[in-house]
Amino acid sequence: MMTKLSLHEDRLLPADASVRALARDLYRSVADLPIISPHGHTDPMWFATNANFTNATDLLLVPDHYVLRMLYSQGIAMDALGVPGKTGAAADPREAWRLFAANYHLFRGTPSCMWLDWVFAEPFGMDVRLEAETADLYFDTIGDKLAQDDFTPRALFDRYNIEVIATTEAPTDPLQHHQAIRDSGWKGRVITAYRPDPVVDPEFEGFLHNLDVFSELSGKDARSYDGYLAAHRERRSFFAQMGATSTDHGHPTARTADLSDSEARALFARVTGGAPSAADAELFRAHMLTVMAGMSVEDGLVMQLHPGAFRNHNPWLFDQYGRDKGADIPMRTEYVAALRPLLARYGNDPRLTLILFTLDETSYSRELAPLAGHYPALKLGPAWWFHDSPEGMRRFRENMTETAGFYNTVGFNDDTRAFLSIPARHDVARRVDCGFLARLVAEHRLEEWEAAELAADLAYNLAKQAYKL
Repeated sequence: MMTKLSLHEDRLLPADASVRALARDLYRSVADLPIISPHGHTDPMWFATNANFTNATDLLLVPDHYVLRMLYSQGIAMDALGVPGKTGAAADPREAWRLFAANYHLFRGTPSCMWLDWVFAEPFGMDVRLEAETADLYFDTIGDKLAQDDFTPRALFDRYNIEVIATTEAPTDPLQHHQAIRDSGWKGRVITAYRPDPVVDPEFEGFLHNLDVFSELSGKDARSYDGYLAAHRERRSFFAQMGATSTDHGHPTARTADLSDSEARALFARVTGGAPSAADAELFRAHMLTVMAGMSVEDGLVMQLHPGAFRNHNPWLFDQYGRDKGADIPMRTEYVAALRPLLARYGNDPRLTLILFTLDETSYSRELAPLAGHYPALKLGPAWWFHDSPEGMRRFRENMTETAGFYNTVGFNDDTRAFLSIPARHDVARRVDCGFLARLVAEHRLEEWEAAELAADLAYNLAKQAYKL
């Protein structure tokens, strides 16, 4: 017997009836606001070609590292989930989906389950739960709908009232898909963001080759320090022409440095000379964060820092399947001393906006909230990645608000590769924030009209303002 799937209208709202009523009213006031998605990893090719998605596995399973990591943790092979690796032996999409369905119970109580159930019920109209018995029903129903004109990427973009999506590309990306979107005449706003990690991190695979591509695309000699800086300025300008309003930096730590010109040149020579030491690699990343902040002061691009992930912790998995398969692990991250060189130089400059993220919740009230509650240049990004969850969002608000307030934060961003999880994630964030605000009203710490203004700010206005959208 198949189990019914339904989405309760009060999901994630407070259990207390009186507070829930307040939260429900707040949520209704923001539920239909446009979606601002200022940072993520959706593929711009989807919107450039507007080709129909192929099947449930390729749309919902293979690109979602949250889903892959849970299944892999239970001993399920990537090949069997339809993920291509070095062997090229990925399972047939239907068989991969059947395996996923048979193991969907593993996601009970997780954010992935909430997001996916929303996707199953809302766009695809499923009213029974995903399980082994319903695997083919899901696969066929989703496949049939994906073939329809109203399920193309652009149609879904419009259906869910997405005002803007920012993708993320490296300086070595020619941005041909963004150009194609512009040339198509479609009015949907899909912009890029400048992610220089492949040419800033000497430990990034193919770093020296990346510098050569960087040189070719920029027309500057990125193997010389002056040419390297000029290449960044050239590519940042090109990204801005393609709509970019932000940069993004995914460093292992939050360390920054402010080297003299002679020190920087000597360091550049070492990291481009082959086999740089780990200490030099870290110092170069630290120095370049400060350099990038200076460039943001010049060109106005908002700067994002996403530190604290031990990338590709599983070397075998990385070797066989590459990046973004769920093997990145959070690390303890220090901010106060790490950011001081950058902040000493640019933290008081109103032309800089630096949005800080963390995977280390222990830094919330001790470091991040006090820093953002002081420096004009700093803003706090939302609960991110492993903490993009109802409890993670509540902890973020509880730990950050008393010191940093609401207006030193930037609303919500989904940071996803799974396109249809965008409206699902924004719905979760709006519900959780409205629940938090309703509690403050119930405790007479906010007036209802203040909570209503804040609900709109957290859902829409803050992100639009912070990212200059």
